[in-house]
Amino acid sequence: MAYAVIKTGGKQYRVQQGTRFDVEKLDVEENAEIQFDALLVGEGESLKIGTPTVEGASVTVKVLRQFRGPKGVAFKFKRRKGFHKTKGFRRSLTQLEVTSIRG
Repeated sequence: MAYAVIKTGGKQYRVQQGTRFDVEKLDVEENAEIQFDALLVGEGESLKIGTPTVEGASVTVKVLRQFRGPKGVAFKFKRRKGFHKTKGFRRSLTQLEVTSIRG
């Protein structure tokens, strides 16, 4: 089965057809299809590595939903000073599903 490595949101993801994964929020409508350039494409023993992307290779994904991730906590603390500060956050995420890998 073919696989590829794509980059979005400052991170790289190894994906195959049918893979569902969450990325940093993309400003795209739900059910839209978008394409990413592939940094690496592999199938069986063959492997194509790009500099920085593989010529003519792309990954098509479908946007499933926009959502906010689980709550996280940023806690600051200075010992012996009585200083404690807590701040919560939730990241905005986009869920994608790979529909095809070309290249």
